[in-house]
Amino acid sequence: MELSIHNDGSAGLQVSDQVFGAKYRPGLIHQVVTAYLARARAGTKAQKNRSAVRGGGAKPYRQKGTGRARAGTTRSPIWRGGGVTFAAQPRDWSQKVNRKMYRGAVRSILSELARQERLLLVPELKLAAPKTKELVQKLRELGVADALLVTADFNESLFLAARNLAAVDVMTAQEIDPVSMIAFDKLVLTEDAVRKLEERLA
Repeated sequence: MELSIHNDGSAGLQVSDQVFGAKYRPGLIHQVVTAYLARARAGTKAQKNRSAVRGGGAKPYRQKGTGRARAGTTRSPIWRGGGVTFAAQPRDWSQKVNRKMYRGAVRSILSELARQERLLLVPELKLAAPKTKELVQKLRELGVADALLVTADFNESLFLAARNLAAVDVMTAQEIDPVSMIAFDKLVLTEDAVRKLEERLA
């Protein structure tokens, strides 16, 4: 298939149907995005149960004859200073996602963005200096304000210019992930980045 290049008089860029013409699969995208977000969770929440609280080794009073309820430890959850009844423990939230599923979800997102005309191709993304003002001007020329800029290789000037813009982010074709792709209104790709994505997702 062919994708048009922004403000370019040429015929367009021939791209892989497998990567940019894939079927839209919302169920797969949801599963992969959920797994990606879950993997980012620290899972370090922890509380102490009755066995983890210090002390409470001695029986507080004799079993019978006091008139009170029997008790074996002062660290019971119903006692002040005791443990937590259902104490939270460190947990691994990660979900298993096969490489084939992950690549399929990324292909599906790219294809749907292309169909919705939210995918913008440019010959290159270069700045004369790492100035936010220059990047804002370039984005205005492209007609975008909320965008993920994807380059083939790390571009320090572009990264420095974009880091002060809340609605703009910069990534390489190797770093791109499903959550970032759907978080922005537009996805701006350079021609070299398209080729790198085709290699990665083929």
